[in-house]
Amino acid sequence: MVRKGFFRLACPLIFLLCVFPLTARTKQKKNVPVAETSAASEKNDAAQEKKTEEKPEPKYQLKNPSGRPVRLKENWGYVMAGRENEYNSGIPLTDVCYFGAEIGTYGNLVSVPARSKLKTGKARCHLVIACNSRSLTHFILDPQYNLRNQLLKDIVKAAANYDGVQIDFELVPARDRKHFITFLSDLRYMLGEPKWFSVCVPARFKLLSEDVYPYAEIARYCDRVFVMAYDEHWATSKPGAIANVDWCKKVAEYAKKSVPERKLIMGLPLYGRTWASETTAGAWYFSGVNRIMTEHGVESVNYENDIPTFKYTAQVDVTGYFNDISSVLAIARTYENLGIAKMGFWRIGMESPDMWKWFRIDKK
Repeated sequence: MVRKGFFRLACPLIFLLCVFPLTARTKQKKNVPVAETSAASEKNDAAQEKKTEEKPEPKYQLKNPSGRPVRLKENWGYVMAGRENEYNSGIPLTDVCYFGAEIGTYGNLVSVPARSKLKTGKARCHLVIACNSRSLTHFILDPQYNLRNQLLKDIVKAAANYDGVQIDFELVPARDRKHFITFLSDLRYMLGEPKWFSVCVPARFKLLSEDVYPYAEIARYCDRVFVMAYDEHWATSKPGAIANVDWCKKVAEYAKKSVPERKLIMGLPLYGRTWASETTAGAWYFSGVNRIMTEHGVESVNYENDIPTFKYTAQVDVTGYFNDISSVLAIARTYENLGIAKMGFWRIGMESPDMWKWFRIDKK
């Protein structure tokens, strides 16, 4: 009985063991081998990654520069603290402006970059001191607030390891004109003759009434006057060139009349700007929010924790102006034709690397 029962149970089991391996082998023949499947998958992944990494090719073409290189006695370039990697000593510069130290909340000198971080080779290195607050500029320039003398001492101390100092105060209030001039005079005296001293001034066509940046007067107290001949159009103006050639020529012609040739540096922009036809970011009245929602066809408002929110897609026209090698050369050659042999660039890292082959240093 036992053998007979065992035989009855074993027969179906033996049958299953015989059939299923055959089925598995037959099925595997119909499919791609495992090794081949893995290789194909890796190949597809690699192709997908390559496709993702590929950058689109530009459809536009820039003008090819022509002619001879511009020869300069001095070539100044700005390097931003934190972006030292954008500079290399192979760029043909005689002077590097390290941007820069700032005026702190309490009128003290802050964020002084360490000179050791920038290897300028034979080029001189100038510490740039910037202040972009109208009220703060007033308090550090007016002697009655007792901030000025200490700031002057701090600047002299910070400049110890530098070849020179440059002042870039772009928002001097009109009533502080005299204080600004005496500040420059005091700093020139305290730095001592071995230190180079330069001052940045905005673009001018003529001397303005109560001009806080009188070119001729400022030139008396410094070794170089750096004319920032850019921002003809700015972030909140209508779209236009950062500095078109005709505009630059007018600025340079006035500068030549006001600043001695040996002290004049004409600044050139290397950057570009864009302007949008519609600004979508902002704070709105209730009526304004409902107006733009209606104008853009918003169909639903969702509530997140009882706060209404909406989305829409807008088409915005963008206009851009920028500088390529040809435009920079056009400006530089305009200055060269006017007999100006000292130029400076804001700023290193924004240019096409090929631009520098078009500039030569000729100190003779």
